[in-house]
Amino acid sequence: MPNTKSAEKRVRSNAAKAARNKSIKSRLKTLEKKYLVLVTEGKLDDAKVAYRDVASAFDKAAKVGVIKKEKASRKRSRLQIRLNGAATSATSATSATSAK
Repeated sequence: MPNTKSAEKRVRSNAAKAARNKSIKSRLKTLEKKYLVLVTEGKLDDAKVAYRDVASAFDKAAKVGVIKKEKASRKRSRLQIRLNGAATSATSATSATSAK
């Protein structure tokens, strides 16, 4: 129980920030899952668009301080690697079938 006016304000402020952070983190997870589904299904054009959205969301979350910028950078890098791997395997699968 806060004893001063400023402590009461901090409680309200912290609750608002926690709600905002929770909302942003939830959105990040949702965007990342949608992106990963597209990559595993092999829908590369849609995955490229989804990557742009998820990378932008990670950068914005880092900018406001919801996550650290190193984490945003690491996540973006790993997601890009997945996309590149899927594109490479799709290209090699296409060339293998055309070679037959």
